Amino acid sequence: MRFTRVLISGLLACFVSAHANEPADRVLVVLPDAMREHMLSNMRDHLKAISEIQTALGTGDFQRAADIAEQRIGLSSLGAHGAAHMAPFMPKEMQDIGSRMHSSASQFALVAQEAGADGNVQRAIGSLSAITNQCVACHAAFRVR
Repeated sequence: MRFTRVLISGLLACFVSAHANEPADRVLVVLPDAMREHMLSNMRDHLKAISEIQTALGTGDFQRAADIAEQRIGLSSLGAHGAAHMAPFMPKEMQDIGSRMHSSASQFALVAQEAGADGNVQRAIGSLSAITNQCVACHAAFRVR
């Protein structure tokens, strides 16, 4: 029982601490409802794709990791995401972060393919972090409504 209370207290402290460290000055980006839902759906799919990429890397399926990255997050995915339609509603810095994220995903796809040939998993993982760093940067700077 005591362990459970300590565990719950610790989790609550982590939650409060995590939210206390959120920048209070994140820029609010107001989007039409349908566009906001579309953007949130895209972001959820990006997160799911990153999880699938990690699974593929974990099993040594570098080509699958590359394909997921390019098709779902990379520059090849921009049309499916409606990027051109959504960009005018975003601040320039948000657009730039998004562009870097998509470019990083395409770069990761190439690195993952190379890892399949040379076995350099560390380089692939490092390249994957370039994608997630852009996600973190955007979520730290912006919020949507």
